[in-house]
Amino acid sequence: MLTAHRAVRRSLTHFRSISTSVMDSGYQQANTVILPSHLANDFQTFCRSNPAPLPLLYRSQSGETSCPPLARDTDIRRDISQYCVFEGGRLVKTVSSLQSYSTEPRAASEQQAAEHGQWSDMVCFYLGCSFGFEGRLKKAGVPVRNVEQGRNVSMYRTSVPCVSVGVFSCPLVVTMRPVPASMLNEAVQITHLNPLAHGAPIHIGDPALLGIQDLSRPDYGDQVELQPGDVPVFWACGVTAIEAILSSKPSLAFSHSPGCMFMTDIPDSSPSPITPPADPAAPPAADPDPELIPLCFPVSHNPLFYSLASQRAVGRIRRLETIIGEDPGERGIRALFVQDELLRSCLALSHSSSVAITTGFPTHYMHSPPDETDGPPGAITMATMLLALGKQVTMITDRRAVEVNQAIIEEAVSTGVLKTAIPLVTFENTSPDSAVHFLCHHGDPSKPRYDHLVAIERSGRAEDGNYYNMRGINIKHLVDPIDDLFIAAMDIPGINTTGVGDGGNELGMGKLKEKVKNLMPKGGLIACDIAADYAITAGVSNWGGYAVACGLYLLHTCPSHLRYLWKGLGLEPTTSPAQLQDWAANLPSVDKEESVLSTLVRFGIRSGKTGHLAMEVDGLTFHPTHSNIITRLLQATLGPAP
Repeated sequence: MLTAHRAVRRSLTHFRSISTSVMDSGYQQANTVILPSHLANDFQTFCRSNPAPLPLLYRSQSGETSCPPLARDTDIRRDISQYCVFEGGRLVKTVSSLQSYSTEPRAASEQQAAEHGQWSDMVCFYLGCSFGFEGRLKKAGVPVRNVEQGRNVSMYRTSVPCVSVGVFSCPLVVTMRPVPASMLNEAVQITHLNPLAHGAPIHIGDPALLGIQDLSRPDYGDQVELQPGDVPVFWACGVTAIEAILSSKPSLAFSHSPGCMFMTDIPDSSPSPITPPADPAAPPAADPDPELIPLCFPVSHNPLFYSLASQRAVGRIRRLETIIGEDPGERGIRALFVQDELLRSCLALSHSSSVAITTGFPTHYMHSPPDETDGPPGAITMATMLLALGKQVTMITDRRAVEVNQAIIEEAVSTGVLKTAIPLVTFENTSPDSAVHFLCHHGDPSKPRYDHLVAIERSGRAEDGNYYNMRGINIKHLVDPIDDLFIAAMDIPGINTTGVGDGGNELGMGKLKEKVKNLMPKGGLIACDIAADYAITAGVSNWGGYAVACGLYLLHTCPSHLRYLWKGLGLEPTTSPAQLQDWAANLPSVDKEESVLSTLVRFGIRSGKTGHLAMEVDGLTFHPTHSNIITRLLQATLGPAP
């Protein structure tokens, strides 16, 4: 069998530009880069620093033409159908053999050897190739459109920079394969188990998010057409190495021609496709733990975007969702529950960079201040975790509530609940484009100031334009039109929205409007009409804020999610003990939440359901009800797997 395979490999030299993608050879394939030895160590480090596009399978010795770990009876100078020749960082020609470059006389120095193309000074790098998982996709029933269409895979230069090392600095290159939306999980999970063939996708959805403006014009390879129902899925690509050659400008270098790969002797059906060499540049093999296998979830439709998280992280976040869905106040909130709204909101927030949070429900219109104790604690908890993760956070409040909210923020900073003060802003709708100007720099929808809006226990506008508390009392005179920001965000690509509520009359709960009307007391009157992308329901809205903070912690300690978040660049996604400790310190705790609630009571803010000026929220005392929920959320986040 291998003898026949070697004959196939040799026969490729007779076909100048055949793509090994369309051949379905049944064997793992490799990208190749050949560099002067004085650049080899830096390039190896460059591979280690960018493991998704450059999974190093083998580094040769200087002048070595074989690669024993990958294939026997090979000669890299002749066993690829087409090579690229680079001089000074420019592609000068393509050739079908490199034999002529191995006959130069010996030069006086290493640098001269490199400059004159002496093969004895050249080092060859063999890098994993995504063609190695196409056979597995096909066997699982996932269509491989480039093979179906008889074309080379599409490859694109992105706007995402690789981690630079020495002279090597270049953008990430990706391959794109259309995958039916219903089969995304299969494609993700199959390729996750092939880390040395680039592993799981680094982006699923709108190509513009990678800086790719036109899928019909690939930078390398051929255009591959999407079929109805397909989603563009992007994997890191070894052609990134060619971009590294172009940017580093070595006097002489070689590579495979994109799509014309080196075929190994390793079957692509092998349970362990390629055994990583004992080399620190090689990425580790995929963890066989099934709980670490990633799952794919839609996050946004405008732009189209999916994200990944491991089965373990997903299971824990679903446990958080179950805990906060408990209804000790017997308000009927379970009837509004929709699974994975918490998960999808957390995924979107994880990908965000600038988040605006709003809260405030003036249910006690006869008192001053009229607000309730539900909302601000959950808002502060979310802000605390988002800040710890490096996000920008802004709080939006009513003009009437600026002074009290500023005092709450300052007290949270002084007690150590918040690490730093949060900007506090208000919104006035004075013109038709006020909301767009508030949300976007210079009112330009292509330049959003925020990429996520979160409303937690925030009065929501009803169908008749009024704002109602749960008793059906109109409190519109106490509420600024922050709803208009959520309405405007619907038409601004790149801004996601989350609503957290416990009754259906909160901003964002319009997504569940029909359920609220039919199932909640006075639902036909009080139901919020303004929808958020994600509607998180909880027995008490504060609990939803706590769960968001815990969910973000779980995602940022999930290797599958971190790899996707970082596009497979940088050292393997790990979290240092110090970083873990800092994130854990920013989770909600009984002591911190009791401190925040004590501050609210001291400022005259009352319990929502009873109006008591006491340590309670929605008529439920902090001890034991709220403290118990917080303790269980922490156990679900930090404790051993159930």
